Amino acid sequence: MITSKLGSILLGTTQPDKLKEWYRKTLAPEYNGEGPINLGGFLLVIENRDDVDTKNHEPGRMILNFHVDDFDAVEAQLRAAGVEWLSPVADRPSGRFGTFSDPDGNYLQIIQFK
Repeated sequence: MITSKLGSILLGTTQPDKLKEWYRKTLAPEYNGEGPINLGGFLLVIENRDDVDTKNHEPGRMILNFHVDDFDAVEAQLRAAGVEWLSPVADRPSGRFGTFSDPDGNYLQIIQFK
């Protein structure tokens, strides 16, 4: 049996330029170019869509998780970019978690597993 490898996600939006700039600023400050944003080997494709609303009304349905090795450094980068946490950063038995949202209301998390 062949197991497929997840390589990218399409994020539909009504404001692709704004959303792409937000992702670049917060999660990929070294990115400068056209096309998908490379997030550690996983590609984020942001596309204008007329079949989505301006805000995600069910943001908990799918959360993009970013596994990090240095939580404090990534947290500082996100705070410097103006990210507001949806709930306080929390230490859990399995690791440290922080949840925030993008301008469309999609949820994202940074996680440093133990």
